[in-house]
Amino acid sequence: MNTPVDVALPGERQRLIVDRLNREGRVIAADLAVELRVSEDSIRRDLRELSAQGLCKRVYGGALLMGQVAPLSVRHTENAELKRSLAQIAAGLVGNGQIIFIDAGSTNTAIASALPEHRDLTVVTNAPDVAAAVLGRPGFEVLLLGGRIHPKIGGAIGSLTVRQAQGIRADLCFPGICSIDPVHGLWTYDTEEVVLKQAMIEASGETIAVATPDKLIAAATHFTAPVGAIAHLVVAGGTDAVTVEAYRAAGVSVHLA
Repeated sequence: MNTPVDVALPGERQRLIVDRLNREGRVIAADLAVELRVSEDSIRRDLRELSAQGLCKRVYGGALLMGQVAPLSVRHTENAELKRSLAQIAAGLVGNGQIIFIDAGSTNTAIASALPEHRDLTVVTNAPDVAAAVLGRPGFEVLLLGGRIHPKIGGAIGSLTVRQAQGIRADLCFPGICSIDPVHGLWTYDTEEVVLKQAMIEASGETIAVATPDKLIAAATHFTAPVGAIAHLVVAGGTDAVTVEAYRAAGVSVHLA
């Protein structure tokens, strides 16, 4: 428990709240009220103002950090070893002869690289990086969805890409994860990207979510799919046990890397 401090001015409180969000990813209104010696109503007003500025997402009892999407080249270098570990677990969930949607994203590129050879797999992707990770390797057929390549997302999005995805029936889907929670499910930042993710999920027999720790506490803006649409979740071994049990209670098979 943090030592209570007196922070009377709203601007000072809000700067402290933003600092806490950046460090911990979430804040609880009741705890902040005690720590800052103000009423919960004051904290809720602060959170409303920060939410209006796009700095956080208000949730019941507090707020979550509003995530920011770094360029794909930067994301490839972040938590690279963890992403490889998650990818190895995820690749083990893929069966022989399956058709797999793999969405754009640095973690999903790692999954593509980890897929075993000589397994008669078809990889369908909107991401050149994902396609390149399996292209030419024995036992892979690659279908690259066309459309406008979004520079930050690193993959094609838009109506053309969605129509192509809707014309395919896949066994598995690995959507790119922007934000995920055990109550609501998957969330996405971009309005066009969310439609493509939904098309991939709807066209697949099972959905596998592979999430680095930051995605478990981030807040994105557009609802993508309910938690019930997720068959498997692959997360780091140090993930909070309460969080893991919440997903399992929702019917998700959780795998720890």
